[in-house]
Amino acid sequence: MKHIGVIDIGKTNAKFAVVDAETLAEIAVRTQPNTVLAGPPYPHFDVAGIWTFLTSAIADLNALHPLDALSITTHGATAALVDAAGELTLPVLDYEHSGPDAQRAGFDAISPLFASTLSPCLPGGLNLGAQLFYQKAGLPEAIANTHAILMYPQYWAFRLTGVMASELTSLGCHTGLWDFGRNDFSGAVDAMGLRGKFPPIRSAFERLGPVRTDLAEELGLADDVPVFCGIHDSNASLLPHVLASEPPFSVVSTGTWVVVCSPGGAISWLDEKRDSLANIDALGRTIPSARFMGGREFSQLTRGETRTPSSEIIARVLRKRMMLLPSVQNGSGPFPNRHAQWARLDDATDPDVRYAIVSFYLAMMTAECLSLTGASGHVVVEGPFARNLLYLAMLAAATDRRVLANAGSATGTSTGAALLALGANTKPGLAYAATDLSSGDADAMAAYASQWRSAVAKPASET
Repeated sequence: MKHIGVIDIGKTNAKFAVVDAETLAEIAVRTQPNTVLAGPPYPHFDVAGIWTFLTSAIADLNALHPLDALSITTHGATAALVDAAGELTLPVLDYEHSGPDAQRAGFDAISPLFASTLSPCLPGGLNLGAQLFYQKAGLPEAIANTHAILMYPQYWAFRLTGVMASELTSLGCHTGLWDFGRNDFSGAVDAMGLRGKFPPIRSAFERLGPVRTDLAEELGLADDVPVFCGIHDSNASLLPHVLASEPPFSVVSTGTWVVVCSPGGAISWLDEKRDSLANIDALGRTIPSARFMGGREFSQLTRGETRTPSSEIIARVLRKRMMLLPSVQNGSGPFPNRHAQWARLDDATDPDVRYAIVSFYLAMMTAECLSLTGASGHVVVEGPFARNLLYLAMLAAATDRRVLANAGSATGTSTGAALLALGANTKPGLAYAATDLSSGDADAMAAYASQWRSAVAKPASET
């Protein structure tokens, strides 16, 4: 293969990318906003608009870079319900819609315990099972007419091939629909009478079939372009690391959410009340995970500005134990019920001081997430925080682990999805930069981390 086309649908934007099979770099990209329509019957994604965008982008970029395969990755907490002809029986619900909260008690009553599903109770439609319960309660005729429930990557694969499939990275992503202990659908699926509506489970790496003949002709594709089953986006980001390294290790993906995934970690350490959960990776392994809204917090506190505080400012922040204690974003993360508090901040107007404190706060929150996953081995940081040297240094000091910043391009959701077409035996070459802790700040940072943890252990009123 030379060129792999990737459908990459995120919550904010829909993207189609052409990935070079040798370098794993994106060589051409088209994007458009992922629009949410107001309704009725509830806020939902503009599936028709996405399809129009995708077919246009595929045709345009295939003319420039003839495609040898197509793969798919999308955000989680989303499913498409279709009838026997493959038409939607209900609009594809936006998981930020609060409607499922009104039916939450009913869903909780049929849901197995966290120990089985490893899915914490999340608001709105972030638990896909709660979405389906809400739709079944309010629109029972549409559910009765539903022939198949397709996870979102597999819906787009079906649109391309006509083949229906289920896949575990999406089924196991805080849905409440999967029982990790039994390796089977959860009791909630049977209680809702939906088991028969899920197509057979297939590997993310599986070739579902070629693009439909009529569609291939319309898009100018060769008549044998294969389409691969597809993958949940967080697992797509994780996949290059999973294929390149043996567990145990951790990957910290930073964006709006900071997501920690720890292959080889400890499921027993997960705490459903602290936003920790399990995922299933593309190889079918259970992956302890935890998260917090670190990117959003960084933007709120620093206006998204990158700064370079002097060594004198860093030393003063460390010496005086100037701290930010959790949480800036309430309701999620390892301290969902604590409210943010500045401690010993003697110069609130200096943006460099604030930047250093915020960077240390984000590192400590990440360290807490790593702890919740029972992590060991090295830590890889990718995304915007991989360029924040203060964050990296404090994370290394707080965890006493080797912290590596991803310095290459062979990662990310599109790259991970492209790897499905190259196979599970592919060994992507990843470039890492080790965090330098040779400076005299290492001991001071370790002492600061210890003090931060002690402060968080106390009630907020005593800090």
